[in-house]
Amino acid sequence: MNRRFFKKLFVLALAVVLVLALAAPVLAAGDTAGGAETAEGSVIGSKAIAAGIAVGIAAAGGAVAMGLATAKSTESIARQPEAEGKIRTTLMLGLVFIETAIIYALLVVILIIFVL
Repeated sequence: MNRRFFKKLFVLALAVVLVLALAAPVLAAGDTAGGAETAEGSVIGSKAIAAGIAVGIAAAGGAVAMGLATAKSTESIARQPEAEGKIRTTLMLGLVFIETAIIYALLVVILIIFVL
């Protein structure tokens, strides 16, 4: 791997740590007067964090997978232009399956927020 990749990975990890560090005091600060309201607010906050993380991971994973699939299919079409139709068909089918996985993650998040 090259140095640029690790630099981008480090910046991304630093951003995630920063967001989580800033979110902790916000979740800790709550109404201490009512015990039941605080517990319910904590559950709602936990659901929101779980939903955000789930959608973020699904979207990021899907974006990486789609990017890699598109890059590899373009590369293979450049090597064998006569197989373009089969490669493109297989690429589209793969992209549909990747997008379906992301939509399933979104449905799970909606269930977490509104049902649980």
